[in-house]
Amino acid sequence: MTDAVNNSEGTAHEPLASPNFSAAAQPSYAGTLFFGPDGLRPGWGFLFYTLGFYALQRSANRLAWAHDFGTHGLWSTLFQELGDFVSAVLPALLLAKIERRPFGAYALPPRQAFGKLFWVGSAWGFVSISALLGALYGLHVFSFGHLALHGLRIARFAAFWAVMFLFVGLFEEFLLRGYTQFTLTRGIGFWPAAVVLSSAFGLIHFWNGGEQWTGLLAAAAIGFFLCLTLRRTGNLWFAVGFHAAWDWGETFFYSVPDSGMVAPGHLLSSSLHGAPWLSGGSVGPEGSVLCFVVIAITWIAFGRTYPEAKYVVAGIEPRTEPAEPQPSSL
Repeated sequence: MTDAVNNSEGTAHEPLASPNFSAAAQPSYAGTLFFGPDGLRPGWGFLFYTLGFYALQRSANRLAWAHDFGTHGLWSTLFQELGDFVSAVLPALLLAKIERRPFGAYALPPRQAFGKLFWVGSAWGFVSISALLGALYGLHVFSFGHLALHGLRIARFAAFWAVMFLFVGLFEEFLLRGYTQFTLTRGIGFWPAAVVLSSAFGLIHFWNGGEQWTGLLAAAAIGFFLCLTLRRTGNLWFAVGFHAAWDWGETFFYSVPDSGMVAPGHLLSSSLHGAPWLSGGSVGPEGSVLCFVVIAITWIAFGRTYPEAKYVVAGIEPRTEPAEPQPSSL
């Protein structure tokens, strides 16, 4: 009896054990599945962005073509490009909130819109397409023809196509080198992501009328070069300017097919003739073997002008990269 009382008293005076909250502190299965140490996992981010863009783009395209605005559908095409750009941006804005990152982290900072990099990129783009068409002219496979527009129509169509290709540049650059490049870089590294997305950029042109495999390869090579401009300048404004000016010079100013499409309202009655492998044929100058030469020269010139990598993702420090891929690896 005494022993029992003593045991119960000893037990009564022992300190209480602290409650164990470790199990409750563990992240949930769903949280672990979708989020890693640095936020939303890259694979999920890429998937959510792609699905969001696809859903929005389908709706935007239906709205753009819901009414016949006449003029060969040019206004509907312009509204479609605007809708495509908005469809590419909106999912990124939502994911920026989820990932707790500023939108500018995805390489299109609004504060630098249409600044120095944009205009420098525009100059590079127009000079590059001019060099390509100049070479084709020198080889007698391109003819300028005569003026196809006169008076105020020149200014009107020049402005229209400038706005059109600005939206094309904004849309395609942000879609394939904005959020997607940022997210895939987190997962597999910058240059593997650049190869994947540049290949996708080339394949997108498969649906253009008159496109051929040489044009697809050229589009992919141009996309890979634009990844270099992102890497070296730190954002997409140079690439947007280059893209818009290249397309404007090709479609309006020199009036040749752009990825197999001849647009109305072009400046000249120019023509490409001779062997398609040299002139580009129905594809346009992007189908010419000389396009790859121009891209290679542009790559080398740009690489020497901008030697330092400034694109930062997930704490990767910018550095000078002399061993980056060379044009011969395209």
